[in-house]
Amino acid sequence: MKKRIGSYPRVRIEGGGRAVVSQAGGVLLVETARKTGLDQAISAALAPWRKARAVHDPGKILLDVALAVAFGGDCLADVGMLRSEPAVFGPVASDPTVSRLIDALASGGPKALAAIRTARAHVREHVWNLAGQAAPDAGGQVIVDIDGVLVLAHSEKQDAAATWKKTFGHHPLMAFVDHGRGGSGEPAAALLRPGNAGSNTAADHITTAQLALAQLPKKYRRGRQTLIRTDSGGGTHEFVAWLAKPGRWLSYSVGMTITDAIHAAVLRIPATAWTVAVEPGGEIRDGAWVAELDGDCLKGWPAGMRLIVRKERPHPGAQLRFTDADGMRLTCFATNTKDMPIGALELRHRQRARAEDRIRAARATGLRNLPLHDAAQNQIWLEIVQIALDLLAWMPMLALTGPARLWEPRRLRLRLFSTAAQLVTTGRRRILRLARHWPWTHLITDALARLDTLPNPG
Repeated sequence: MKKRIGSYPRVRIEGGGRAVVSQAGGVLLVETARKTGLDQAISAALAPWRKARAVHDPGKILLDVALAVAFGGDCLADVGMLRSEPAVFGPVASDPTVSRLIDALASGGPKALAAIRTARAHVREHVWNLAGQAAPDAGGQVIVDIDGVLVLAHSEKQDAAATWKKTFGHHPLMAFVDHGRGGSGEPAAALLRPGNAGSNTAADHITTAQLALAQLPKKYRRGRQTLIRTDSGGGTHEFVAWLAKPGRWLSYSVGMTITDAIHAAVLRIPATAWTVAVEPGGEIRDGAWVAELDGDCLKGWPAGMRLIVRKERPHPGAQLRFTDADGMRLTCFATNTKDMPIGALELRHRQRARAEDRIRAARATGLRNLPLHDAAQNQIWLEIVQIALDLLAWMPMLALTGPARLWEPRRLRLRLFSTAAQLVTTGRRRILRLARHWPWTHLITDALARLDTLPNPG
C-alpha cells in the first residue's frame, strides 16, 4: 500500500519560465478598447495634459489603470500587473507617473472630467451602433436607473462622513443604462458625494440625470423614449417636475414614500379596483395586487402623473412597517406613462432592482473603496471605474453570446481573463496559444473572432 502524500498532485516550482503570459484572456478587453476606438478617444481627450517630451500618453495611462481595475485591481499600483506583460499590454507607465497624471487631472477639475466624459459618450454611441440588435436601445427605448451607493472609508479622507447606515465613508449617486433581461448594464454617471449626503436630495438627482443623459446618443437626451427610474429617493417634487418639464418630456418611474394621505387612500380602494400583479413571462405574481390612486394624492404634482400602489403578502419572517395595511406590504411609485396597463407598469418599475446587480458589479470593480485621499482625486477614480465597467459591458455585448453574455465581472475574471497562454513568435507575428484543455478557451477564441469582424475605427 502506497503512502498518500495529499489530495493534489505534487509539482516542483521554478521561476525561470519564459514566453508564458498570465491574464492572457485580458486581450478580450484590449481588443474591445481598440475596436470601439476607446483608446484613441481617451488619448485625444487627454492630449492637453500631455507634457512636452513625455514618454507615456496620458490616455494610455488612464486606460491602463481602467484595464487593471477591470481585471480586479483596486488601487493605482495594481497597474503593475499590466506592466509585467508588455507583449500584450504594451509599455505601461511607472507608479509615480500614474500618480502624477491622476493629480494633474484632479487639478484640472471640471475641464478634465468633461474631457473624459465626452470621449466616453462619443464611443458609447459608436458601440451601440456596432452592437445592432444587442444594443440597449434596440427596442427604441433607453432605460436609465439612478441609485445611491455607500462606499466605506477606513481612514480620514476628504468628504468622508457618517452615513445613514451608521457607517463612515462616501455616498456616490450613480446611473446605469439597463440592458434588459438579455444583458447586463453599463454606467452612465457617478457623482461623488459626502457620506452624509441625503438619499432624496433633488439637486443631486438632477445633476446625476443630466450627466447620464449627456452619455446617451443625442436623440435620447430628451423625449418619452428615455425612461428614468429611481427608488423613493427620487420621489421629490423638484426632481419629478424637472423630469416632466415641457421641452424635456422624459418618461419616468420613481418610487414614492407612503405618506399618510397615500396610506388613507389605499384603505379606501374597493376590492374590485385591485388588479393582480404579473411576472416577466406574463404569469400572475402570487399574493400581489396593484391599483391606481387619484384625487388628493396627486395635488401639487406635475400634470399627467400617475400614482400606482402595490400590496403584497410579506415574505415569511418579514416585519411589517407602520405604512403597511391589513397585513400587506405596501409600495408606491409614480409614472407619466399612459399607454400601458398598471400591471405592466408595476413590473417595469420592479425591474429597477437590476440596478442592484450593477452596483454589486461596481463594488467588485474598483468601488469597494475609494483609494485616494482628496475628493477631486477620487472623482477621477470614479471615472476610471466607469471606464472599466464600460469595457466589461461592451465586450460581452459585442463578442459573447448565450449564458456568457450575462456573466458578471467576477465570473469573467475567473473563467476568461485569468487564462494563461504561451507567447509564440514566428516570422513577424506574435501568437498567444491558449491552453487546449481550458474549458472556456473556445469562448475566448470565438469572442476574439467576432471582435475581429468589426470594422476598425477610422
